[in-house]
Amino acid sequence: MESWFDFDKRIFKHFSYILMLQVLPLFVISSYLINEINPHLFTKQMVYYFIAAIAFFVSAFIPWRQIIWWFVPIFYVGNLGLLIAVEFVGKTILGAQRWIEIPGIGITIQPSEFIKVSVIMMLGYLIGRNPPGEKGYGIFNFIKLSIVIVIPFLLIAKEPDLGTALVLLITGYGILFVVGINWKIWAAIVIILGLTAPLLYGQLKPYQKKRVTDFIGKPSYHVRQALIAIGSGGLEGKSKEDATQTQLKFLPVSSTDFIFAYLGERFGFKGMITVIILYMFLIFNLLYISAKYASDYLIKAFASGLAFLLFVYMGVNIYMVIGLAPVVGLPLPMFSHGGTSFIIFAVIFGILQNLIAFKDYSRYNSDSKIVMISKDQP
Repeated sequence: MESWFDFDKRIFKHFSYILMLQVLPLFVISSYLINEINPHLFTKQMVYYFIAAIAFFVSAFIPWRQIIWWFVPIFYVGNLGLLIAVEFVGKTILGAQRWIEIPGIGITIQPSEFIKVSVIMMLGYLIGRNPPGEKGYGIFNFIKLSIVIVIPFLLIAKEPDLGTALVLLITGYGILFVVGINWKIWAAIVIILGLTAPLLYGQLKPYQKKRVTDFIGKPSYHVRQALIAIGSGGLEGKSKEDATQTQLKFLPVSSTDFIFAYLGERFGFKGMITVIILYMFLIFNLLYISAKYASDYLIKAFASGLAFLLFVYMGVNIYMVIGLAPVVGLPLPMFSHGGTSFIIFAVIFGILQNLIAFKDYSRYNSDSKIVMISKDQP
């Protein structure tokens, strides 16, 4: 049996380089726009890129297939502990209690961001131990897997951070959809959601209801300014000096949640379509990877989970900016200015690359632990 360190020498031979090349245009366009908006933010963004690159390479070289059988449950439970701790020692910013401050250094962390990684890992771990049958999972296994998703969803929604909670919910059930659930269960869920929708709406907080009513009725100030920016960009876009919505600060948070509006103002309809196409190619490639390695449920969970994360973040952000969805605090993935989101996506990409690189060297044994085997072994 070869050791892990023997494999490290060949890890880059099996990387999905196309996957990595697909994200580079997004980084370039994003950095260009952020530099125009605020050079100081551009400097910070370069620091975030550097930290994210370190996070990617570290996560890509960790022997996940050796440690996942004991690490994942601990990691998942630890993240749940942090979410629970937010309720008692969390720091409140702008009316939301979502952060924990690290004593002594003043740095805050947002556990709801890290739980995305642990939920994807936990689903891959459980599915790998007990793969679905020909007709998909039945109700018992569906409930067991749903618990992994629903508990953090409720904890995050309580902070309150309904946007992140819904992203986690959709991503988790998106993975289950790709892996395979009996169609009767999905039909029952659709019927139940339809019948309970008024009750669920009644549980929303006042500011969340206002976002819904603003979406249905008169658009909020943010959305109106975003639509003006996009409309003024036309087909080809405008020069930096003529992009008055952003340069004169009419467009709020133009470097973060509403950066897509500045993209439209600067590069017009063509620029917006180009970025959307880049995202769609990336998402389709992740779904292709998920289908290509259908028998490897770790790869399948991470590839499909990452695809759903990107799709939900991208879809909600763009629909929010153009007034077709309520305004929520979801950035454009790997495009909006910010650090935590970049680092989380870098970690997920790194884990996926590692799983792909070592797809031929692992299997579950009878104790559901992962062992390393070489290609020469039967």
